[in-house]
Amino acid sequence: MLSEPRSGRLAAWGNALLAGLVSPDDAASAIVGEDAVHRVEGLPGESAPVGLTLALGRLRTLGVTGLRVALPAPGHPLGLSGPPEFNARALEAEEAVVCYGAAFGLVPSVAEAGPEGDLHVEVVWQCLPVREAPPADVPSLGEAERELAEALREATGVLSRLDVAGSGPVAEAAIDAYRARAEAGREVLAPGYPPRAVRVLEMAQRVALLLSLAYENGHGGAVSASEMAARSEALRPVERTARRAQVAAYNSVVEQRERG
Repeated sequence: MLSEPRSGRLAAWGNALLAGLVSPDDAASAIVGEDAVHRVEGLPGESAPVGLTLALGRLRTLGVTGLRVALPAPGHPLGLSGPPEFNARALEAEEAVVCYGAAFGLVPSVAEAGPEGDLHVEVVWQCLPVREAPPADVPSLGEAERELAEALREATGVLSRLDVAGSGPVAEAAIDAYRARAEAGREVLAPGYPPRAVRVLEMAQRVALLLSLAYENGHGGAVSASEMAARSEALRPVERTARRAQVAAYNSVVEQRERG
C-alpha cells in the first residue's frame, strides 16, 4: 500500500487532462511514471493496443468525462459496480479505473521484460464494459478524513501494544521516504484536486506506512501464533479504512462534479 497505485495515477492525471488542466503528453508521462510503457487494449474501434495519449482521447470521444479508482480486496469490492467479470479481474489486479460518463472500466496487467539486470515494467490496461451504478463503499472526503484520524490512533496504539518493531535502518528509511514524498505535495495529486483531497491522501499514505512497517518488520513482540493472528485482526480494519480514504481522495473530483 505504500506505493501509489497505478490506477490512482491514471485517474488523477486523466481527470486533469479531461478538465483541460494538463497537456496529453504531460498526463501520459505522469501516468507512466517509472514504468517503461503503458498501453490500452480492447478500446472500441481499436483492433490492437494503443498508447495512453490516443486511449484517453478516444475515451473522451466515447463520452467519458471523469475517472474513478477502485481498490478492491477479498470480501470488499471497494469502488466497483459490476458486472461480475469486471469485478473479478479488478479483484485479481487489486485495482481498477472506472469511467464516468460512459460504461467502461480499465484493469491493469503488469509484466516485467528485458534481460536480467535491465528489467523494465510494461503495463497493459484492459478496457471492459462496466455497470453504470454507484461505486461500492466509497466515503465522502469528510467521512474519510474523520475515519483516518481515528484509524491513525488505532494503528499507533495497536503497534505499541503488540510491540511491533518500529525502529532500525529499514523503518527509518521507510519513514524518511514517506516524509520526502509528503513534502513534495505537488506530486501527491494532479492539478484540479481540492486541498482536502491532497490532505486525505497524504494521511492515508501515512497510515499505509505504519501498516507496511508492521508487516515488514517480522513478528516484533508477537511471538506466538495467537499473538500474530491478533495483530493481523487488529490491523485489518485500519487497512480497510486507508484504502477507502485513498479511493475517496482520487474520486473526489468526479464526486464533486456529480453533486454539482
